[in-house]
Amino acid sequence: GATLLNGRAEGLSGGGQGRKNVAGYDVSRRLAGSRGLLGVLCEVSLKVLPVPVASTTLRFELDEAQALKQLNTWGGQPLPVNASAWWSGMLVLRLSGAAAAVQSAARTLGGEVVDPPLAAGFWDGLRDHSDEFFATARQAIAHGATLWRLSVPQTAPATALPGEHLVEWGGAQRWVVTTASPATLRELAARLGGHATAFAGGKPGGVLAPLSPPLARIHQQLKAAFDPARIFNPGRLYPDL
Repeated sequence: GATLLNGRAEGLSGGGQGRKNVAGYDVSRRLAGSRGLLGVLCEVSLKVLPVPVASTTLRFELDEAQALKQLNTWGGQPLPVNASAWWSGMLVLRLSGAAAAVQSAARTLGGEVVDPPLAAGFWDGLRDHSDEFFATARQAIAHGATLWRLSVPQTAPATALPGEHLVEWGGAQRWVVTTASPATLRELAARLGGHATAFAGGKPGGVLAPLSPPLARIHQQLKAAFDPARIFNPGRLYPDL
């Protein structure tokens, strides 16, 4: 759930703190990913999970196509995989859960076991966008590149785009640092069954791909309902919002 201050200076509350309380859930869902266009978030209620009893990180030397194939194979098996990342010829996999399940999966998968402190630093850096990939991306952005985030099906093949690539979420989220045009990225993502977002750097074509007229009308109606004076982040996602 969430509490929001909208463009009319009204306090709105949607969702709740109870697991079965779904009142206003549709409103709170609209806030996720809206990037502040609808109002100011004052309070949020989040469901969190307990820290796993055991965790092991494995490393495999694979190219991007091999890594995606392997991730799709493992995704169809009862393995305690809860994080993955591929970059620069290396696939890193995190297993988490009951100690016996983690140990059994590690023996089955093989690979190189990463030292726990090193693994923790890697995953924290990936989460916070402070690891080597994102540091390299910031340097490239300073020289005119753009950092793109592609949301595509996990089974989508490897892309042949120039630049650095990082693959997460079993293949569903892919980061690309490139000087390729926005049209190239968006056409590629659409062919793969997903979409591309200009995450950082130059955004000459806007952050997101243009909406179809029906979807654009829905977005405009939502913006008008929450923020009729267009106070909050005008143009942050689309020029007319």
